[in-house]
Amino acid sequence: MPGPSARSIFGITPNKTYQDLVRESKTRIKEVSAQDATQLLQERPDAVIIDCREPNESALGRIPGAVVMPRGVLEQSIERSVPRDRTVIVYCASGNRSALAADVLMQMGYADVASMAGGIRGWVDAGGELEG
Repeated sequence: MPGPSARSIFGITPNKTYQDLVRESKTRIKEVSAQDATQLLQERPDAVIIDCREPNESALGRIPGAVVMPRGVLEQSIERSVPRDRTVIVYCASGNRSALAADVLMQMGYADVASMAGGIRGWVDAGGELEG
């Protein structure tokens, strides 16, 4: 008789979709609107805004002052650039990848982190400026 699987030992639920992961992340993180993000950036000038889109997406326009750190390298790059005690706002195209990124950052010890709901699309719709 075979022993327990690695999935059962580590508490992994098989067959989750991308949307399942995003939905679960959004239950654990703080989301802010584009307007909230603007206000937060004004109130906390040392806050860091991270664009977790791919470089080809960021090249089309990003929030002024954003640090481009694609989702695929976020975990290995963040500690070199952003101290854990900083306020961090993460955004992507629509708010899904940034939710996953915010969830991971919280697991890494970043306590004041939020995902921008609606992503860069929400930013633009709210009249936010772009650079690049």
